[in-house]
Amino acid sequence: MLDKDNVVLVEITRGSIVESRHRGAIAIVDGNNQLVASVGDIDFVTYLRSSAKPHQAISVITSGATKHFDFTKQEIALMAGSHSGESYHADCALRILEKIKLPVNALCCGIHKPFSHKAVKELGKNTSELHNNCSGKHAGMLASALVGDYSLEDYYKIDHPVQKAIAKIIAEFANVDVNALIASIDGCSAATFAITIAQMALIYARLINPKDLRTELQEAAKLVTQAMLEFPEMVASKSERIDTDLMCALPGKLVAKAGAEGVYTIGLLPSTKYPSGLGIAIKIEDGDIGRARNAAILGTIEQLGVLDSLAIEQLKTNYLPPIKNHRGLFVGEVRPSFNLDLS
Repeated sequence: MLDKDNVVLVEITRGSIVESRHRGAIAIVDGNNQLVASVGDIDFVTYLRSSAKPHQAISVITSGATKHFDFTKQEIALMAGSHSGESYHADCALRILEKIKLPVNALCCGIHKPFSHKAVKELGKNTSELHNNCSGKHAGMLASALVGDYSLEDYYKIDHPVQKAIAKIIAEFANVDVNALIASIDGCSAATFAITIAQMALIYARLINPKDLRTELQEAAKLVTQAMLEFPEMVASKSERIDTDLMCALPGKLVAKAGAEGVYTIGLLPSTKYPSGLGIAIKIEDGDIGRARNAAILGTIEQLGVLDSLAIEQLKTNYLPPIKNHRGLFVGEVRPSFNLDLS
């Protein structure tokens, strides 16, 4: 079932021929930690980037910060998400900071334009760290540092106890030695860790079905999963984000989380069709986070047969529209080009 070379996952056509291709890998692992399908090089090691956020939120819970500061599920969902920087996201991040009694400038995530075009227009240059897609994650890390009585000014650094605790959790979920994890600096300055595509699928299989983990991690994983299911708009946005739209298309049954550089991860909760659930990890080799990744995501979901045709077509309309030229003529399409062997 393993293919050591990445395969073409997505094709872009113009007229009757394929004009461009995107290669990559997909791994699907069930809740019994068994590989059920794969394409491409699933042993490829790459960084989780923002796909680690649910597990970083688990660390906030296991640190005792969630109970100490009485964080709500909505706030936990923001910690687990990459939000679009809209007012309800920034307000939620601010509430977390108010609970832990720290100012906005305690966040070391930096400032960038919000993902939301509406927020960019409304805010102009009046953005702050609150609008950074990682503000919830960083606020949670600060909370963990406070309850651990650790230093605050360097909470984001790789060798800080908060980041070491996160590394340990990711290693446990991935079933690897924590000392074997490769660490680097993420876009928000916090630590990011590299594992294989297969291990990414595993940590999401265990996120939604953590039965093999120690009790503390089981309880934390269930809480993070429930928070994401109940507040999918805090994980991404109320509109124009495939993470939230996927979760809303399968309410209460799926969690989805984008990472940078072509990474995407999904946890499909146990169901009649997949009794132990599924963890899914996708990596687009060239790092695309638009048309290629969207095509791979929707191709995977369609082949798994968990959405009806109407829901799939709506998602395709939103995220895989036909290619048009400058006069509005249809000239091509973006399409998945892989087959998952689910037999």
